[in-house]
Amino acid sequence: MSEFDLIQRHLTGLGAARDDVLLDVGDDCALLRVPADRELALSIDTLVAGVHFLPETDPGGLGHKSLAVGLSDLAAIGAEPAWATLALTLPTADEAWLAAFARGFAELARAEDVRLVGGDLTRGPLTISVQVHGLVPQGHALRRAGAQPGDLVCVSGALGDAGLALRHLQRGEPLGDYLRQRLERPTPRVALGEVLRGVASAAIDLSDGLASDLGHILSASACGARIELDRLPLADQVAGEVAADNDWTLPLSAGDDYELCFTLPPTHIGELKVLAAAAGCPLTQIGEIEARPGLRWMTADGHRWHRDPLGYDHFAAQATPAG
Repeated sequence: MSEFDLIQRHLTGLGAARDDVLLDVGDDCALLRVPADRELALSIDTLVAGVHFLPETDPGGLGHKSLAVGLSDLAAIGAEPAWATLALTLPTADEAWLAAFARGFAELARAEDVRLVGGDLTRGPLTISVQVHGLVPQGHALRRAGAQPGDLVCVSGALGDAGLALRHLQRGEPLGDYLRQRLERPTPRVALGEVLRGVASAAIDLSDGLASDLGHILSASACGARIELDRLPLADQVAGEVAADNDWTLPLSAGDDYELCFTLPPTHIGELKVLAAAAGCPLTQIGEIEARPGLRWMTADGHRWHRDPLGYDHFAAQATPAG
């Protein structure tokens, strides 16, 4: 099939129907209506075979994840998802692969009220770039800057699941349904981002690992933090890996979890359960913002864990597939 046949059959009309889409796939540009009382939030992510995912990854999962990573960025700023564009580079015109990819993309797009409004389809090494567009009430966007000494550090969901799943795959070990789902079909915390508007003092999504991403909040906010390792929310499998070697690297730096890390003024601590219920996901306080710069990891017996976990870096030596 030709490029245009593939686009027409698999990528046209993808996602939710939206009244603010005046023109979508099939013209030179999309035409979109931005409400006067909203600010436009944009984010773009690229997934490359062998860098962000293994080449044999299920295409339906890739369709889901390629959109989910961008929606996670929108969640971190408190934006309501609206539109997406897709630039897809394929080695061959594999219609079965593209159909499965489009189904995975479309299922999440409909669930989050997103419309695919344009993009590009080319031939080359398997690469997926998705730009997402969201809307946030004027003056209410969450930022990385804003954390203050005394604020509570909180996270959603569980940490280290995707990293453990990748570790199993790289070792050729079997992967259970829970870990596979966490790696291939992460849940962007869109509802959480929206309920945190006006409550959280700072927020970020956990794509590169807690150590790296929380570090961005601390840098932007010119402060430090003390994190209680025994408070980290861990699935049983991850907790077992940590306990085996007393090594916290997996939940601190593996990345690809796409949970939210946010800081909460202490006056709002009583609302944590209400926020969790409204967002439909567990929330855990794991530490506190401090005036002294630096990130301190504390063990249950009050000692400092002295290793320096690093998040994923595309240009670090020996980079392996990660988020």
